[in-house]
Amino acid sequence: MKKRVTGIGGIFFKSEEPKTLRDWYSRHLGIGMTFEWIDPDNPDAKVHAQTVWSPFKGDTDYFAPSTKQYMLNYRVENLVELLEVLRTEGVTIVGDMQEFSYGKFGWIMDPEGNKIELWEPKDEGF
Repeated sequence: MKKRVTGIGGIFFKSEEPKTLRDWYSRHLGIGMTFEWIDPDNPDAKVHAQTVWSPFKGDTDYFAPSTKQYMLNYRVENLVELLEVLRTEGVTIVGDMQEFSYGKFGWIMDPEGNKIELWEPKDEGF
């Protein structure tokens, strides 16, 4: 099997006022919704990869069945194969894999009840 995780695709967390919080971070820290990846060997090249930073409404059920305040999204290679390997290793798979123009998504739970989103990106989908 190739690499499992290749990077952080997103940082998601619950917030009482997501828009207000996004505005605060933008104004005071210069953080937008995405961080673009830069190739240090070719800094002028068009960047396809990115990491998303996003607060969600406090009552979101997107993190379920986790009751935690946050969820990490990891970029992976070959999600179908990885989910099968994780299943055979006894990892809890949550729901069914979904596919969109920008990639495939799957979800697992860690031993402490944190839901983890796995993303096989199609960077050209952006």
